[in-house]
Amino acid sequence: MNPTPAHSLFDEAYESGSPPWVIGEPQPAIVELERTGHLGGKVLDVGCGAGEHTMLLTRLGYDVLGVDFSEHAVAQARENATRRGIDAHFAVADATRLGESPGPHYDTIIDSALFHIFDDADRPRYVAALHRVCRPGATVHVLALSDAGRGFGPQVSEEIIRGAFSEGWELESLETTTYRGVVGAAHAEAIGEPVGARVDEPAWLARVRRLGRVHGSS
Repeated sequence: MNPTPAHSLFDEAYESGSPPWVIGEPQPAIVELERTGHLGGKVLDVGCGAGEHTMLLTRLGYDVLGVDFSEHAVAQARENATRRGIDAHFAVADATRLGESPGPHYDTIIDSALFHIFDDADRPRYVAALHRVCRPGATVHVLALSDAGRGFGPQVSEEIIRGAFSEGWELESLETTTYRGVVGAAHAEAIGEPVGARVDEPAWLARVRRLGRVHGSS
């Protein structure tokens, strides 16, 4: 399958240097989810990027796999883990095709800034893929840039999140939070911050529970 424009864009960003979403640490919102006991069981870090959340959870004793479509991102994540002495596990995978082949199912999925990159055509395919790899009752946590932001990256509305998870899911909570990034040249003028500045942009944090049964789960 050929990569979508979104896939190609993000792979090129990793290949050319440090993307604005690579901040060298986990997102504060994800750290807080772990601290407050919202993560558990077998965990999938989908769109893992440079691997910060996978490494964090591995270090804390979770059974976690980080996946990303970008081979460059996965290579960078593995290098980061090796350098820090963390035995974290990563794989290259297309998030819109998860579960098409037999494989593990998960109790918790973390999506940090992946959901918001998909357009109206790809979003349903992505959400369906999440449904396939979730165990019944599993929880998906989605951290996505909000349409209340200044244009740091792709942004989504409350309505988009609610609509995407309307069938086969229960939206347990949808809260406002922030997403941390590093300003790049493409966004500096739009958001009025210098290149290299760290910003905390408005974001959504959704907690969604999978309904229904998984056939052939492992």
